[in-house]
Amino acid sequence: MEEDPSELFAGDSGTLDADVRRVLVRLLQRRFLVADKNRAQWRTLLENQQVIESRLHDLFVHLVVDHDRGVAYKKQVRSAELDVPVLLRDDAYSRAETLVLVHLRTVFQREQSAGEVSVRVDVEELEQTALTYFDPDDTNVAAHQREIRAAIARLEREGLIEEESQGRFRVTPLVEIVLSNSRLAELREWLRQQGTQEVAR
Repeated sequence: MEEDPSELFAGDSGTLDADVRRVLVRLLQRRFLVADKNRAQWRTLLENQQVIESRLHDLFVHLVVDHDRGVAYKKQVRSAELDVPVLLRDDAYSRAETLVLVHLRTVFQREQSAGEVSVRVDVEELEQTALTYFDPDDTNVAAHQREIRAAIARLEREGLIEEESQGRFRVTPLVEIVLSNSRLAELREWLRQQGTQEVAR
């Protein structure tokens, strides 16, 4: 029997083209698919959005396509009426990560309101702002600085900031997705009232 020419590998029973499968895998692997950085995959996503959504729905996962920001991401389906197995896990942000994220979101909101197209921050600014929330009697500043640097590295990996030059970052619109206005207000109040600790997303 001749091999099926539509098979991508031996025993392949899938029905999607290779490019569509790659986009589906990318959505499952990464937190975001950004149009500006993945133009070909973004185009494939838009052309095949319905079938990609259907495949994700089979896994109890929502697809969110934000055309204004040019970003797509996934969300876990949650239901009180239906027993839904959880595929996506939300890892809690550490104290340092939360502090840096709140500052990034605050700066982004302020600069965007002032009409700035691109928002930038320096690593020293992020460090000094985050350090103000640590116990002033704790003399282990170097350890806190390492925490903050690790937090910055994680947020860079997630695409919330991009290093343009040594120690200088551009804040991306993804911070608005990760931290909504209402959640930002909650965290600001929380920080004002009781200092810092680990906070879940």
